Amino acid sequence: MEANRNAQQGSIGESEVYISFQESLSKVAKIDRPVLIIGERGAGKELAVRRLHYLSSRWQESLVAVNCAALPQSLIETELFGYEQGAFTGANKLRKGRFEEAEGGTLFLDEIGLLPLEVQEKLLRVVEYGTYERVGSSVTHETNVRIIGATNVDLEALCKEGKFKEDLLDRLSFEVLFLPPLRKRGEDILLLANYFASKMALECGKENLPQFTPELEEELLSYPWPGNVRELKNVIERAVYRSDSDIISVVQFNPFDNPYKDEVALARAPANSVAVKEEEVMEEKKEHPWKNLESLPLSFYQEAQEQLDVVYISRSLTEAQGNQRAAAANLGLTYDQFRGLYRKYKDRIH
Repeated sequence: MEANRNAQQGSIGESEVYISFQESLSKVAKIDRPVLIIGERGAGKELAVRRLHYLSSRWQESLVAVNCAALPQSLIETELFGYEQGAFTGANKLRKGRFEEAEGGTLFLDEIGLLPLEVQEKLLRVVEYGTYERVGSSVTHETNVRIIGATNVDLEALCKEGKFKEDLLDRLSFEVLFLPPLRKRGEDILLLANYFASKMALECGKENLPQFTPELEEELLSYPWPGNVRELKNVIERAVYRSDSDIISVVQFNPFDNPYKDEVALARAPANSVAVKEEEVMEEKKEHPWKNLESLPLSFYQEAQEQLDVVYISRSLTEAQGNQRAAAANLGLTYDQFRGLYRKYKDRIH
């Protein structure tokens, strides 16, 4: 049931890029071949894998996940293929590997780019011939498992660096699906935000569903979301539980933003230099807002960010001769994201 809830959450979205991804995923799910899913952290790769598995002909069998980043490299081989009793010190009894656990189903290798080369060699044989040996054994076992890999790194670049086997990449890449980052999904941001907000309100026992102000909606649309869906979930849930009102107008993007950091720095400075320093900073900021940016106090973050937005939007519009869609493309933004920023700063754009 938990898997179904996760799959439902992962399918929320109406943007063109996300629907296209889901259509490609649904299509390849019915073909019993390896698939690679490439996406940024927090974008929902695991949810995509779950949906792929449950849409496949193997949906009644096991979906077994192995996080290659969470295991020491020395243990990945035994984790995948198991080992025989006495294979090494401490191997007191036979242990089945994840391939045996996933027999007939799907094996999900998360962060597949971190597999050691010796394990890649063994995995290549599994993909080619459907056979493997447990560690410490010469007995060959046959396996019927579909392999799905996921990563946020450039596997082709790893091949060029000698860190990933080209033959293995060739055999795993029957289909390569690129999961769109949240910043490219436009209005999906608000759909997901409302979904997370309603769930958090229910968890907190709130009677009414939260609503976002138009200004906050534009802020959510214009934020780049480096942590993608996972970051959005944290930001929205944090705002809902903190708010005493059903109307949400403020969110905190960075929970580690220390409000006392500048005060500590000023407190440690010589007393006679504090007032002088503040005056110098204000004058420098007025005359040259981008000079010595790293020396500005952190309290100027919001204004500096806004000024950066204004400068880049103005430049992009100039180069695009006023065409907002072209200007959005120049900045790598969706039209909805650009439109939100433009409305926010239109009185300051030259």
